[in-house]
Amino acid sequence: MPPRSTRPATPLDDDDYPAYTMGRAADMLGTTPAFLRSLGEHRLITPLRSEGGHRRYSRYQLRIAARARELVDAGTAVEAACRIIVLEDQLEEAQRINEQLRTQTN
Repeated sequence: MPPRSTRPATPLDDDDYPAYTMGRAADMLGTTPAFLRSLGEHRLITPLRSEGGHRRYSRYQLRIAARARELVDAGTAVEAACRIIVLEDQLEEAQRINEQLRTQTN
């Protein structure tokens, strides 16, 4: 398999490119703009702003929002869902570091 390029071919290939408006993002997730705003209020995702001040979301942010929606749909409060996702991310990073350290000592 060829090595993965460090730069995406186009901005739309970039998971961090803010390609989606709030309305489009809400439609894609099957949720409301208010839900997306609440994720921002709880600092789970911080969308970039267009020159006109409109929120723009990346694919990466939409994946996080989708995970939050799964938790909320299962009965978890939005604030708790945001905290769970942050903790899951921290756990994943700690596990990655531990594995890296194990590999270095062997």
